[in-house]
Amino acid sequence: MWSTKTQTSRVEAEDRAYAEKTCDVLIIGAGGAGLRAAIESHDKGAKTLVVCKSLLGKAHTVMAEGGIAAALGNVDPKDGWQVHFSDTIVEGQNLSNWRMAEIFAKEAIDRVYELEGYGALFDRTSEGKISQRPFGAHTYRRLCHIGDRTGLELIRTLQDQVIKRGVPFMDEVAVTKVFRDPKSGKASGALGIDIRSGGLILFRSKAVILATGGCGKVYQVTSNSYESTGDGIAVAYRAGAQLMDMEMIQFHPTGMIYPAGVRGLLVTEAVRGEGGILTNVLGERFMSKYDPKRMELSARDVVARAIYSEITEGRGTKSGAVYLDVSHRGAEYIKKKLPSMYDQFLEFAGVDITKQKMEVAPTVHYQMGGVRVDPETAESSVKGLYAAGEVACGLHGGNRLGGNSLSDILVFGRRAGAAAAESAAKTGMESVEDSEVEKEIDRVLSVFSDSPGANPFYLKEEIAKNMWEHVGIIRNEKDLSAGLVQVGRLKAEAMGVRAQKGRAYNQSWLDSLQVWDMLLGCEAIIRSALERKESRGAHTRSDFPQKDPKWLVNIITVEKGGRMTHELSPVPQAPQELEVLIKE
Repeated sequence: MWSTKTQTSRVEAEDRAYAEKTCDVLIIGAGGAGLRAAIESHDKGAKTLVVCKSLLGKAHTVMAEGGIAAALGNVDPKDGWQVHFSDTIVEGQNLSNWRMAEIFAKEAIDRVYELEGYGALFDRTSEGKISQRPFGAHTYRRLCHIGDRTGLELIRTLQDQVIKRGVPFMDEVAVTKVFRDPKSGKASGALGIDIRSGGLILFRSKAVILATGGCGKVYQVTSNSYESTGDGIAVAYRAGAQLMDMEMIQFHPTGMIYPAGVRGLLVTEAVRGEGGILTNVLGERFMSKYDPKRMELSARDVVARAIYSEITEGRGTKSGAVYLDVSHRGAEYIKKKLPSMYDQFLEFAGVDITKQKMEVAPTVHYQMGGVRVDPETAESSVKGLYAAGEVACGLHGGNRLGGNSLSDILVFGRRAGAAAAESAAKTGMESVEDSEVEKEIDRVLSVFSDSPGANPFYLKEEIAKNMWEHVGIIRNEKDLSAGLVQVGRLKAEAMGVRAQKGRAYNQSWLDSLQVWDMLLGCEAIIRSALERKESRGAHTRSDFPQKDPKWLVNIITVEKGGRMTHELSPVPQAPQELEVLIKE
């Protein structure tokens, strides 16, 4: 983005010194995927280091409230991995990698029992088994839960295991670049910013695992936390890794609508799983029009579009929402099963959900697209660079099932950690070119300048506004093209983004760098959405309203010759013994 000459002139007065850290496996991100990878990598004998942008324990995983999907069959004995596999493929609109879905459905069961062995306190059935609740588009009751605080319990449990093992971690470190060995092409380390001091750190490693989460903050209304700016996507892309299905952004049907400060905050699907009913301002239970069989427990993309339609067609509330009511379940039941939702609405909105209806509307929640990875090892197209969790792609296809995210991070976090450790044991330390380090230091320090420039906070708001207006639930070529033009304008403006002086705890510095990452992710999303000329799963186009069999392909995004390019890759065909399990 910057010429070397310009960069150097802007940073000549800055301190370019950096500390060095060496490890076998570097894990970037300390959510569920990163922590599970750390446990496995450490247990396989690798010298493991975890770094995260936020504080340990504050990962976005805590916002996954409703449960962990795994076919234990504790409540519905007919359930099994085969049905879970089928549900994942079908609701992913047949874009999922069949092998990832098979591994996932089989291994999710063991990962839940493993988590229980680590000390996770699951809700119980009357027989003392792990309780399971219904969730949208799951054939059976499958969500293993701890009230509506499942993600929090998962993080607490895995964090305890990481600390117990003595795995070193560094929080408040923002990683900006993954380096590659100039000869082998393998990932060889990373550059990070120590947020506390503003110092730079060069990490040298034999393998790197990205577990950085999603990019929801590129949208104006999202359930995602402040840190979800798509850093990992940008880091992987710049390292030469392939991205896939970037157009697939999940809008969760139910987010809070007011007060303004919490707009978009997640209203867990567990509310509907525990019997919550959706109605419009006329009092109609409108899901009977859109999916009379599954009603409120239809797939997320179906419910989100239904709510969007009710609001845009004039049957929403004055606040631009619909009603979600669970009060008929009774106060004692709600406080036991949905304690977080009870507290959330009472504290933020002054609404007692044991007596009153909630107002909800769709909110950006999850990216199904991300770094393309190998199903067995979670390795990206760049050797030695692995990805797990929301930053990775392949499992969820065109629409993620609720609860599949938590089992995903456990299954593929473990596999990434194992594969990275095994690879590190077979290889020596790869090299990092000094010139590449200096070039990255130029880039990250280039935002400090005495000359006037763009405000990063303003740019982030404009990015989010553009995506919400032009790349929403319902898309078309006109809006997408306008959105892409605006991304181009913002990229030009971002060339001159400026951070305030001072490097310790300098949010304007981090935001300046995140602006570039966010714009890269937005461009990939919009270009992929323009490419896919059909409606499938979370990607709905009003100008191509039907699903088209010829688009049974994954859209691959990769940099070539300094340009963002796209390739179409046919979805791999499942073997016959698995194909027969898939029931539309």
